[in-house]
This record gives sequence, C-alpha cells and structure tokens, in this order.
Amino acid sequence: MKPSAKSPAIDLRPAGKLTDTVYSSLREDIYAFRLLPGDRFAENDVAERLQVSRTPVREALMRLQSEGLVRGYFRNGWEVVPIDLARFASLYELREMIEMHAIAKLCSPRVADAARKSLVKEQGRIWQVKPGKRLADGLEVAALDERFHSALVGAAGNAETDAVYRQVTDQLRIMRRLDFAYGDCIADTYIEHAAILDAVGQCDARAAGALIARHIEDSHTVVERITIERLEQVRAAAVQADMVQPPAQARRKRFG
Repeated sequence: MKPSAKSPAIDLRPAGKLTDTVYSSLREDIYAFRLLPGDRFAENDVAERLQVSRTPVREALMRLQSEGLVRGYFRNGWEVVPIDLARFASLYELREMIEMHAIAKLCSPRVADAARKSLVKEQGRIWQVKPGKRLADGLEVAALDERFHSALVGAAGNAETDAVYRQVTDQLRIMRRLDFAYGDCIADTYIEHAAILDAVGQCDARAAGALIARHIEDSHTVVERITIERLEQVRAAAVQADMVQPPAQARRKRFG
C-alpha cells in the first residue's frame, strides 16, 4: 500500500500551516497502516512526495516522535515505531488506574458539588443524547472520546496526575483511534459514557468505577484484536503483491 497522494500546491501555505499539513499527512499514513510499524524512510522521501522543503518535514517528524509514533536515527533516517502489545497493555493498565482514582475522587466530598455537576452537564450535552443526534464519523467520536476521559481526570483536580495522563493519552492515541476507525464501537461508546456520567452525577463511586474499568478493558481487548488483524491484512496484501508484480516492482515503496 502507498502513503497518501501528492498535494501539488502544499508549499504555498504559511510555514506553520505547512508543518501542520505534513504532520497530519504522515500521522494519517501511520494510523491507516499505509506506513507500517518498522518502516524506515528519509526526510528527503517525504519532502519529495509532498513537494515541500525538509524544514517542515523535520518539524513534523519531531512532533510525531514526541507522540511516540516515529523515532529518528542520527544520519540514518526515521522509523515508524514498531507496535509493542505488551507495552500498550501496561499503558492501558496505567490509564485504568488513573481514571479509577479520578472517578473515586469525583464521587467524594473532595470535589465540590458544583464542579461535579458542571462536568456532568457539559459532557452530557455530547453523550447523553438521543440516537438520532449521535455523530456517525468514527474519527470525530474518537476525538470526543479522548476529551471525555481527559475531562474526567482533569475534574479530579490533580495537576500532576493530569500531566501524566496526558502523556499516556498521547502514547495510546494510535491504538484507541483504531477502535473508532475500524471497529464498531460508536453506539457502545455513547451508551457507556452516558452511564458513567449518570453514576458520577449520583456520586456512586462503586458503580462509576465498575463502569469505567469495564469500558477501558473492553476497549483494550478490541483494539489489540484490530491491530493484529490490520497488520495481518496489510502483510498478506504485501505478500500477494510480491507474487503478482515483476521483481523490479515487487518491493513495497514507502512513499509515492
């Protein structure tokens, strides 16, 4: 499979926007497995494909590196970070621990009643809606899902925990997005988020904790399965391409 097509007028955009565009293009290639875990490439490859200079490419790659999606090698190009399922399992466990702690605090007197009600009301406008008003675009819902969980942790009022959780969220983003891009979780997400908000609004720490734990554990199970399936599909397609293409064309191109 090939990364996304060229954008002929891309370098007419302002420098900051140009970096954002390169960043979004590469991130999408990684999320969609057009760039596979372990793929190696050079900045020049990206610059040539997108018809930009190396500066916005380098800046975009540095952003992706900070998110744990790629890593650079001194004078030896870049690599899409291989998926380590054991590492992701540990991150999901850490995520669950943080959110469980946040839920317990949200349902306790340590959080002002007004702050708790504000959280439930604000998030309820998004998640406690009738089926006909729910969003259908998986990636839009994925972004809202991330904000929902970040809002729960942030409302607990611990800045240090919040900072750690943001790091965990950045590192899990590629996995969580797969559930919405390739899974069938939108309806369940609305139902489960609405139930969590109900429990938090009633200060029922036991019910809210059980709901959030199951929600996260189910998500982990699904995204791990999807990741394995997607990688197997892409690799099978690559093998098939090797069998039908002439030898000179058989090697999968990273770009263009």
